[in-house]
Amino acid sequence: MQTVKTICICGAGTMGSGITQVAAMAGFSAIQFDVNESMLVKSKSGIESSLEKLLTKNKISGEEKKEILERIIFTDTIMDCKADLVIEAIIESKPAKVDLFNQLAFINNAHTIFATNTSSISVSEMANEITNPGRVAGMHFFNPAPLMQLIEIVKADNTSDEILQILIAVAKQMGKTPVLCKDAPGFIVNRVARPYYLEAMQLAEQGVSSIEDIDVAMEAAGFKMGPFKLMDLIGMDINYSVSNIVWNALGEPLRLKPSVLQKEKVDSGALGRKTGKGFYNY
Repeated sequence: MQTVKTICICGAGTMGSGITQVAAMAGFSAIQFDVNESMLVKSKSGIESSLEKLLTKNKISGEEKKEILERIIFTDTIMDCKADLVIEAIIESKPAKVDLFNQLAFINNAHTIFATNTSSISVSEMANEITNPGRVAGMHFFNPAPLMQLIEIVKADNTSDEILQILIAVAKQMGKTPVLCKDAPGFIVNRVARPYYLEAMQLAEQGVSSIEDIDVAMEAAGFKMGPFKLMDLIGMDINYSVSNIVWNALGEPLRLKPSVLQKEKVDSGALGRKTGKGFYNY
């Protein structure tokens, strides 16, 4: 089976930064690519800060921190993106992801694996527009990537079994729990989670309870985070986009109709923690 030693992570946002840290901590050589140099600077600073916290808690040594950082290359030059595995974590846009993968396919060899971190776009549709679609799959991490244990390994229509086994092995080396699923709207987690968000917003819209009390109730029932706090953390725009994609892909069933309340938040720019205001103020 093909061995993965070098991983290129495309995108230096929250997810890309987290995946880069996870890869380097697992012993992989990591290349983080972004066209925006300031994002790379921010990502590097964030990774250094995260590792410093682990050092303070005695979870890693000073030497381990140094070695982890030395395994990461930060670059805004696409020609540097030569790796055994490419994981993209850029904007949720199919054309953008396909264009990036095709550029990278041109500069890499035929054995390079391409994994998308998309949470909702059809992996099969992307793969069909990429050279050698059998080497394309989904590798969906969850936020924050260094803490969340789950990775959804998504099989596109033409993904080879060998590629899936390689990605499962990579996930396990990262200390994660991989689950395998076929390409379907929302995969597993985002499909199951839709009612969690949508029913909560419907309760609030109908005046059954307040946003705060709904969150308190769900957290007291055992959920680590209430639905409204979680949507603020994920980002209102991202969460609303996923709801629309899943709803449309499944034939617009009434039970999964996106919330007007959330649309109002998106339209007003109240996207959650990243804008300082969502369902809560930050």
